[in-house]
Amino acid sequence: MGKKSIEERILEEGRFLLAELRKTEGKPFDPTFVLSRSVSNIICSVIFGSRFDYDDERLLTIIRLINDNFQIMSTPWGELYNVFPSVLDWLPGPHRRLFRNFGRMKDLIARSVRDHQDSLDPSSPRDFIDCFLSKMAQEKQDPHSHFHMDTLLMTTHNLLFGGTETVGTTLRHAFLVLMKYPKVQARVQEEIDSVVGRERLPALEDRAAMPYTDAVIHEVQRFADVIPMNLPHRVTRDTAFRGFQIPKGTDVITLLNTVHYDPSQFLTPQEFNPEHFLDANQSFKKSPAFMPFSAGRRVCLGESLARMELFLYLTAILQNFSLQPLGAPEDIDLTPLSSGLGNLPRPFQVCLRAR
Repeated sequence: MGKKSIEERILEEGRFLLAELRKTEGKPFDPTFVLSRSVSNIICSVIFGSRFDYDDERLLTIIRLINDNFQIMSTPWGELYNVFPSVLDWLPGPHRRLFRNFGRMKDLIARSVRDHQDSLDPSSPRDFIDCFLSKMAQEKQDPHSHFHMDTLLMTTHNLLFGGTETVGTTLRHAFLVLMKYPKVQARVQEEIDSVVGRERLPALEDRAAMPYTDAVIHEVQRFADVIPMNLPHRVTRDTAFRGFQIPKGTDVITLLNTVHYDPSQFLTPQEFNPEHFLDANQSFKKSPAFMPFSAGRRVCLGESLARMELFLYLTAILQNFSLQPLGAPEDIDLTPLSSGLGNLPRPFQVCLRAR
């Protein structure tokens, strides 16, 4: 499917992002939208076959709708609807905007699918939509097939949502942390300069030689705890678990927050501390309590993509810029603005000083 590897797509998009960041010329700006556009473009290239220009109205619409829905889902209304959907169906509130936004996203995706159908070559699929359409054609006579148009539209929406907002939100948390703790930022930059230098962009193969940077990224994910309640899973058969009988069809929500902030697993769970992921020799140390991508067999399908994006984006940005706050670092508030489906960072502005 396509000729570019995922790493190549991320590196290509990273260059566009760096060019966009240079346009700020060291002036204060809110990084939310520029990060979302860049991250979204990677999953768009996989789904639609090509990236969008940053001022393309389709990309801007996708990001606005996804950002709005993620904000709604991260409010008490969003969480109440997630737990009691049948009750809130009868009540007015911002949760109703979720469905309007979803309808607009579905229409946008459907238009792209129709364009793909008109130019489809099953022998040479260009992207995810082509692959799905080809599979639909192969199994159209199978009554048990899961490959239907509604499934394509829903799956594409889920990929766009999951591939945009969680990584973009994690990057914003990372910006805040690195501004609040300039010594951490400086040490990451020293490691980048030592391992990568300034003549090329960081690559995935560099990660093994950059234990401190890897530890910082892991600690950002643990500390930010972007999806604290995970997504609901469903029991597929009657199950006995630790003395409890869980009937088939029961929705189960794993509280990732209780693991990421467990004092038996992390020495100082309420503090940002990269040492949580470093051993006595300052080598990277895995933790069984690190679960930002869920746990069990049904973990996030985009884990490997998200890990690549976080490493390649943060290292490329810190290789080229230093992040500076508008005020004193110690005044930066790392507590979430709101917490529901996601822990959203507080709005902020940053100055990027070219290195």
